[in-house]
Amino acid sequence: MCREKRKLPIGIENFEQIIKDDFYYVDKTGLISELLRNWGMVNLFTRPRRFGKSLNMSMLEHFFSVEGDKSIFDGLKISKDKKLCEEYMGKHPVISISLKGINAASYEAAFELTVKTIKGAVQKAGFLKMSDKLGEDEKKEYRAILDENMSEATLFWSLKNLSELLEKHYETKVILLIDEYDVPIAKASSHQYYPQMLEILKVMMSTALKDNPGLCFAV
Repeated sequence: MCREKRKLPIGIENFEQIIKDDFYYVDKTGLISELLRNWGMVNLFTRPRRFGKSLNMSMLEHFFSVEGDKSIFDGLKISKDKKLCEEYMGKHPVISISLKGINAASYEAAFELTVKTIKGAVQKAGFLKMSDKLGEDEKKEYRAILDENMSEATLFWSLKNLSELLEKHYETKVILLIDEYDVPIAKASSHQYYPQMLEILKVMMSTALKDNPGLCFAV
């Protein structure tokens, strides 16, 4: 009896869905070993469009995340590296954001979309409001990032604050994943607000990485 052919994952960028729903998958998990052995605090991937960058970011998120399902890596190349998996798999909180939606014709609209993007990542960590490892002042910082009228200064510090709160809650360093970072920059360039948008992203990212030896991956 012939085995039913696997489906092609057209338009699917979620690593877990591809594995669990038995889509065709070209095993690129060896990239994880390569990245961890050629250590870099900040890692930038530059590849052509439709080259699988977002799927690789999803793969990294599921590998590192404390909330990830380790079984989805069974039988893949990375699973053969037992020592590395024991040290890193499922051991870190992960902040994963996509800047693809920051596609605006004006700086004001881009700022609002950036705030919404960051708040989306912050809302996933709602458990911090009840964490017994955080003090009241730290919980207040968390709630400030969710404020509808987030100031520019709060936005600048948002990723750093969230990283520090997650690190304290989990007692381990945070992995930061940034997908489609070039979209808001390209859109700002074509609509003449490039300097303002570049400043927001530059300050927000540099602040998040300052004094933080965790890992950052951007595509």
